[in-house]
Amino acid sequence: MNFQLTEEQLAVQAAAREFAQTELLPGVIERDEHQRFPAEQVKKMGELGFLGMMVDPKYGGGGMDTVAYVLAMEEISKVDASASVVMSVNNSLVCWGLEHYGTEEQKQKYLTRLATGEIIGAFCLSEPEAGSDATSQRTTAEDKGDYYLLNGTKNWITNGSTASVYIVIAQTNPEKGHKGINALIVERDMEGFVVGTKENKLGIRGSDTHSLMFTDVKVPKENKIGEDGFGFKFAMSTLAGGRIGIASQALGIASGAYELALKYSKERKAFGVEISKHQAIQFKLADMATNIEAARLLCLKAAHDKDTHQDYGKSGAMAKVFASQVAMDTAVEAVQVHGGYGFVKEYHVERLMRDAKITQIYEGTSEIQKIVISRELLK
Repeated sequence: MNFQLTEEQLAVQAAAREFAQTELLPGVIERDEHQRFPAEQVKKMGELGFLGMMVDPKYGGGGMDTVAYVLAMEEISKVDASASVVMSVNNSLVCWGLEHYGTEEQKQKYLTRLATGEIIGAFCLSEPEAGSDATSQRTTAEDKGDYYLLNGTKNWITNGSTASVYIVIAQTNPEKGHKGINALIVERDMEGFVVGTKENKLGIRGSDTHSLMFTDVKVPKENKIGEDGFGFKFAMSTLAGGRIGIASQALGIASGAYELALKYSKERKAFGVEISKHQAIQFKLADMATNIEAARLLCLKAAHDKDTHQDYGKSGAMAKVFASQVAMDTAVEAVQVHGGYGFVKEYHVERLMRDAKITQIYEGTSEIQKIVISRELLK
């Protein structure tokens, strides 16, 4: 196996690192404190090509591979997971789904603007009673001939009030079960579409998370993605790639927490020497670094599987479940290394600890990922 990154991949990594340090780091604590969406920073991410990295250049994208995307996600997530989740949803769920399953008309109308960051998108699957269970959709899309009549509620939607385009998963033929589900492209200004109150969250507080309500929203038939009943397959296929993005976000949070702990351990003195010279701290740092490297290899393996058109369902789930646990463990230990200062916002690690928790929950909880993995193992 070749572990050497290409010049292009290294350049993307360096560009993402510079952007994170110069554009995201200033003000990240204030944005978290006030739950402020990083609008200016997201706009610049679009201008730099971070919102449509894997999209074909003919649709305004960067034409990059998934490995480059993982590298960029890690660097962005080291500093601001609220910004990286916008990047993840737009790349992995919205742009990828449209490019692979949308019609040419849909790509021309929506994908080109999404890939360049002119607009951002949202992926709407979770509901009050159907989080990761995509088969239990209460949102309905009644076939009315020329259009679908959309009714229902979606929960926990990233980019909820800032998106312009929403991919909504809804049930059209309940008697067909999961084979009666459709994926529809909904525009922000469609009549009957209402954005609910912003969620007051533990972590990723700068991200824009809302409930969405649809009341008799008329969605044109040309906004359906794929054939009738394709929605469930669309959601599962799209989420499989989305796990790689979230695994990379978790990796970045872990890396960011580790780097802060390493730096602090060389500055803080206890009993006359830097705490990095105490074996107890050295062991913590060694465990952090080892686990992060293992998580990174899992993320890159999943990305490689995707780029080489291999089945990446299992490798993506493995990367997600392991990296999210590493993110949580590393962030907790980083707070511990900082001691009392770790509990103070200006040292960043308490924010990274709060941000880490969500990586174990969204895109399917760790328990659900283990079901995905075990099913593959038992085939």
